[in-house]
Parts: sequence; structure tokens; C-alpha cells
Amino acid sequence: MKKLFSILAIVGLVTINAAGLLAQDAAATDTAQETAAMADSAAADSTGAAADSAAVDSAEAAATESSQEAPKEEAQAEENLTFHQVLKEKFIEGGPSFMGIVLLTLILGLAISIERIIYLNLATPNAKKLLAEIEDALKSGGVEKAKEVCRNTRGPVASIFYQALERHDEGIEMVEKSVESYGSVQLGLLERNVSWISLFIALAPMLGFMGTVIGMIGAFDSIEAAGDISPSLVAGGIKVALLTTVFGLIVAVILQIFYNYIISKVDSISNTMEDASISLVDMLVKYESNNKK
Repeated sequence: MKKLFSILAIVGLVTINAAGLLAQDAAATDTAQETAAMADSAAADSTGAAADSAAVDSAEAAATESSQEAPKEEAQAEENLTFHQVLKEKFIEGGPSFMGIVLLTLILGLAISIERIIYLNLATPNAKKLLAEIEDALKSGGVEKAKEVCRNTRGPVASIFYQALERHDEGIEMVEKSVESYGSVQLGLLERNVSWISLFIALAPMLGFMGTVIGMIGAFDSIEAAGDISPSLVAGGIKVALLTTVFGLIVAVILQIFYNYIISKVDSISNTMEDASISLVDMLVKYESNNKK
């Protein structure tokens, strides 16, 4: 239940941050549009005044100069935009339908990934230190003191060691079976919810491709309704369609990086558990042989 609450909290925080960024972009877009409208009206007034007071040739020259400067200013403004700003602008242009679904996929995948990374980092054992403490405990206080060391240590290795020490009286074979069975349980806990990340990795590009297909269908519907193939008629639909594919692939790439890191972390902890379990069994065999003497 605590893990569920932590995942929901992470999803909420990421959603709030994304909504704030989108709201800031919408406000900035509205402000830019208002500024452009005011500039256009001011330019129109100044052009009218110049036309009344100056000759026709000077007015045409001024209009030609302003028309040449306008594309330069727009190009310079586009160059000044950062990659992050361009990404958010294109996301808004993609439309709220499929872009919202792709964003939700990213948020859920990141929430699970962050929760797993935190859990795995906390579960990463210091096996050498734990084995040294257990060896000292066996020499000074026997199995009971070694079990107390395991109870006071957090992590999957300590849990496996505790279960092995619990069955120490039943023989080494039972200890080995206990280590093997409880190690599988701990491995399952490490891999919990990882399959959901792989699901989101597969869903994100599929949703993007679906948005592309729907956008292309809308573009052909526009051509059919107009009875004419005009670039301006289908450009908007095709642009939205391609943007959904791009963002679906971006989400899949981001989640794939997190997924590979989590899998490598799980493999590292699993190898550590196996090596430490073998060392514990050898330590118990040595302890039994010393007690028999």
C-alpha cells in the first residue's frame, strides 16, 4: 500500500509540473499573439500616416523594406528558441487528444521507473560488510547473534541470510534449499512493476502511429471534401500526424533508458545475492565443523 501511495504521489507531482509548463506556454503564446497584433496595428497606422504625408514611391519603398525585414525577424526569433521551448511548442501543436495520451504514458512510466530506482538503490547490499559481521557474530555468540545481525540489517541479502540461519538446525541441505527458494522471492520483489515499464515502452510508439494514421485520414477527408489537392489544405493534418509519431518515439526512448538501467541494477543485486549466499553456506559449513570438534 505504501508503494502504491508513493507511485500515485510521483504521478501527481509530474502531472502538476507538466500542466504548469503547458499553461506557461499557452500564456506566452497568447502574449506573443497580442504583441504581434499591436505591432501590426501600429505599423498599419504609421503606414497610413506616411502615405498621406509622403509620395507614393517612398511608401512603396518602405513597405518593401518592412516586408524584407519581417522574415528575418521571424527567423531570428526561431533561432533564439531553446530546444526545450521548441519541444513544448511542437507538443502543443500536436493537439490534446493523442498527445495527452502519450504524455500520460510518459508520466506513468516515469513514476514507476523512479519508484523502482529508489527501491533498488535502498536495496543495494553491502555484502562484504554483512558477511564480516555475521562471521564475527558466529564466533562470538553463535547462530542467534548472527540472526540478530540480519534482523538489524535492511536489504534482500540480510533477509535471505536470516531465513537460512532459521533452518540451520535442519542441516546444510535445508539451508541451501531455503536460500534458493527465498532468493527467488526476493528477486520477484526486485522485479515488481518492471513489466509495466516495458508495456508503456511498447504503447508509446503505437499510440503515435495511431495518431499519424488518424491524421492522414483527416487530411484525405479534407481533400475529398474540397475536391482539390492543395498543399495548404493537407499540410496542417500531416504535420499533426507526424508530431504524434515523433513524440511517441521520444517517450519510448526515454522509458527504454530507464528500463535498461533498472534491469541492469536488478541483475547486479541478483549476482550479489548469489555470491553472498554461497559464502554464507561455506561459512555455516565451517561453523558446523568447528562445533563438532
